[in-house]
Amino acid sequence: MLKVERISVMNWENTVRGARNPMNSWDKMDSYYNEKGEYVLGENDLNLLHRLAAAGSDDRKFMRQIFVSMDITGPLYWWKEFDTYKVGTVANSCSTMHKIQAKEFTRDDFSHDRLSEDALALLDATVAFLEKERKAYNETKDRAHWHNMIQMLPSSFNQMRTVTLNYEVLVNMYFARRHHKLAEWHTLCEAIEGLPYAKELIMATDKEKAE
Repeated sequence: MLKVERISVMNWENTVRGARNPMNSWDKMDSYYNEKGEYVLGENDLNLLHRLAAAGSDDRKFMRQIFVSMDITGPLYWWKEFDTYKVGTVANSCSTMHKIQAKEFTRDDFSHDRLSEDALALLDATVAFLEKERKAYNETKDRAHWHNMIQMLPSSFNQMRTVTLNYEVLVNMYFARRHHKLAEWHTLCEAIEGLPYAKELIMATDKEKAE
């Protein structure tokens, strides 16, 4: 299970201006802000960015200047894979260490959409144990109960992080993970496909042509 929310894409105007710096072609800029305050790429600018994106990583440096922020809620086993992307990413997560005792444990705190009945029964037993230890820790402040929660916490536990990255990082994620056996990656790839101008920029990269 993966949930992607509160997506913001930023820095379009500066990105377009920077992409035109090498040829001093600022006079050809035709993008504009609409009545909602959104930056809309004009035909000239979109054509330029599309050609640069398709030309390869050396030419599409502008992609690193399109910033994206999103809230992602996903299981710890998926976050371990996401954490391989260290360059160009920043993430602030909800703290398991500090806040694990603050909320009642329920089945919905865990990714369980593909579990069998037997596995669900085991998860429910684990949830009941964690909840018992949570209550005991809150009542006694005995660290033994806290350690039981931390060390028994399944990797299916869902954690929310606010993530900041850029279009170039998303290119790498998309083409490396879109056929991954973890369904969570498919959800993120679908969110990437829905970003502004994803078809013209992210999907137009040389990685796609190489497949």
